[in-house]
Amino acid sequence: MKITSTNIARPTTIIWNEKEVTTGIYKTPTIEPIFLGKNEVKNDEVTDRKHHGGEFKACYLFSDNQYEYWKNLYPNLDWNWGMFGENLTVNGLDETKLFIGDIYKVGDALVQVTQPREPCFKFGVKFGNQKALNQFIEHGFSGTYVRVLEEGFVKTGDSFKRVEQAKNSITTWQFFNLLFSKEKDLEFIHLILNNDALPQSIRDKLKSFIK
Repeated sequence: MKITSTNIARPTTIIWNEKEVTTGIYKTPTIEPIFLGKNEVKNDEVTDRKHHGGEFKACYLFSDNQYEYWKNLYPNLDWNWGMFGENLTVNGLDETKLFIGDIYKVGDALVQVTQPREPCFKFGVKFGNQKALNQFIEHGFSGTYVRVLEEGFVKTGDSFKRVEQAKNSITTWQFFNLLFSKEKDLEFIHLILNNDALPQSIRDKLKSFIK
């Protein structure tokens, strides 16, 4: 995996249900390296602290390999890297091969795969269609958030080197589908209940499906 683009956002105001809402989803490519901090990417807008930023969502990665699929669905949008609100657009990122808890060295930083992105109304607003949320879920390739174990700068062209593979885990792709499936795979749930790469709140929610 290699960084295609580093992206940050300034606060942008959108209208939702006749109310003004500030968001950081409108990210654009940077020329300079960006700094991955423990709770956020430096100089990047994080408005909704309840759902973005923090230890388990310090930085969001999305695959540039998925862009073509979405360009075909929405050819009239103004396309550029960062379109999905990702801080790092990554070539070769494959959710079917990324395990929750995997640890990677990239640039000066050490990061751990935590959880997939769950789309919200802001994603629909940006794509001009709230149906985009279901399309995102059905497609299944969500990108991933990472926890920053060691802070540092990263830049375009930096490669990801896996330094530790998670044991007794499931892939980001499997976990994303688990979140949205009506019938929960109990084997998957048991595998990740003690995975500390997931926040305790998510693990507690998953426990509720075990009878």
